[in-house]
Amino acid sequence: MKPSLPLARRSNTLSSSLGLGEKLFASSGEKKFAAAIEKGLKEVEAGLLGEVHFADEIADVTTRYLLEAGGKRVRPVLTLLAAQLGTGNNDNVIKAAQAIEITHLASLYHDDVMDEAQMRRGVPSAQNVWGNSVAILTGDLLFARASKLVATLGERALVLQANTFERLCLGQLHETLGPRPDEDPVEHYLQVLSDKTGSLIATAGEIGVLFSEASEDYIVPVRMFGEKVGVAFQLIDDIIDMSAETDVTGKTAGTDLRAGVSTLPLLYLREQARTDQDAADLLTRIERDVNAALYGETDEADLAAAVAELRAHPVTARTLDEARRWASEAVAALAPLPAGPVKKALTRFADSIVERSN
Repeated sequence: MKPSLPLARRSNTLSSSLGLGEKLFASSGEKKFAAAIEKGLKEVEAGLLGEVHFADEIADVTTRYLLEAGGKRVRPVLTLLAAQLGTGNNDNVIKAAQAIEITHLASLYHDDVMDEAQMRRGVPSAQNVWGNSVAILTGDLLFARASKLVATLGERALVLQANTFERLCLGQLHETLGPRPDEDPVEHYLQVLSDKTGSLIATAGEIGVLFSEASEDYIVPVRMFGEKVGVAFQLIDDIIDMSAETDVTGKTAGTDLRAGVSTLPLLYLREQARTDQDAADLLTRIERDVNAALYGETDEADLAAAVAELRAHPVTARTLDEARRWASEAVAALAPLPAGPVKKALTRFADSIVERSN
């Protein structure tokens, strides 16, 4: 059994979560708003360890492993932000934010098994420490804990969580099976991102509106914002996945590519390879080295070089443009929201997402 990680690894400030610096909130009212989010986030953070605590010694260690490894807590912050459209932080909003984060945490254990990821949040992935079965069961335990927490919030929350969980599973299923012969690979991939990433971020915002007693007129705009910003977030992750700065990203360069995941830069490269010989040559090298890596026969230097070349290729800039488009649409979805710190913060968050790749 591996020891748990020190709590100091956590990142739990509004600035670190959403890229929102103090300069964004200049007036006294805005500073009060920011302070409310920070206070709520501390309450969420303080309760998370208790919510994932198990009397069983093994389960208690495995479920805390990735929680203590860090994380920006983006989803609970979005719940808290949306709640400021209503009465603000209350017990149900805090519970909802915790349930959202635990659901996200559970999905990470499963994703890493499916993707055969070696690293997560700067530490060895759970299946690298305990094996696939323990990692999968840990994810299941966390999904169960999230469900128990949501059950205290009533039927509407349960239905919302069930619908979101269904989309998370469908997204993973469709990613695993790939597009049908008659389906556009890029459109298929973007739908996978909407399901796997956008759905939970959308729910994070929606549940904040629901349990702060905010106007239900805000539900659709906040939900649309979350879905679109989630896709933008993942597209930027496709770019960051190719970064050689492992100490910053917490993952090996090309983790998704190594697992056989066709990220958007690779999909764009395949399109270009039909008419561009240089693109075709790069695609051949990447596919050769990735296939060899699956059997442990690759030269690590060759694969790293191919990943670096893909990052520098124009298809990566095209991916960034697509991420910016989704982020822009996310901001446009906020039009019905009243002017104020919530709208300002969400807009800044969308902008900060596409800055992460620079």
